[in-house]
Amino acid sequence: MHRRRRTALTVSAAFVSAAPLLAACGSEAHPGAAAVVGGKRIEVSTVQAEVEDVRAAQQASPQAAQLIKDSGQLGRAKLYDLIVGRVVQRAADDAGVKASRKEVQDARAVLVEQSGGQKQLAAMYLQQRGIAPDQLDDVVRRDVLVSKIAAVLGATSSPEGQQKMNDVFTAAAKALHIDVNPRYGAWDDQKLELGTYKAPWITQVSKVPEPVEAGA
Repeated sequence: MHRRRRTALTVSAAFVSAAPLLAACGSEAHPGAAAVVGGKRIEVSTVQAEVEDVRAAQQASPQAAQLIKDSGQLGRAKLYDLIVGRVVQRAADDAGVKASRKEVQDARAVLVEQSGGQKQLAAMYLQQRGIAPDQLDDVVRRDVLVSKIAAVLGATSSPEGQQKMNDVFTAAAKALHIDVNPRYGAWDDQKLELGTYKAPWITQVSKVPEPVEAGA
């Protein structure tokens, strides 16, 4: 039986409120950049490509109209995801943890089994987390890292455990000096929010498969 670890990273359908997709253009300080995180740019074109991948997957879904209607903040949500990915990586580096390719593959295999197949898994992530199929491995990798960080901290789903996770990710975000193009809103290190948008990736706890150990 596959083991599961409760951890603190999930982006659910909470981000799919109906709001206009933000127009993306460069700020005066960083023309062409949607954000600068840890001194490295996240290009507007990168955010747009992520959005286009999701839109293409949504268009191919039988629920296309509803998915598109429910994901009005997709541009902001994808930038948020890209920022969060770097925040999690910084926290993982600080905690001394890594996610190997095999661990990501094993975690994904468990998710496939739990959801009833590859197509079902892809449909679930598209609907609930706004993730296109070719973005799935990056998200699973991030989930594995968060699971490992939680293990290092001894963080559980209790309020105290959640506070530990918040503190670690807030510290990582502050260390990265996140600067966001105002077209997308202002980033808040303490609240881990982008403008008015905050996916419940810390406060909402879900079951994420624990990577299968070699030889297990």
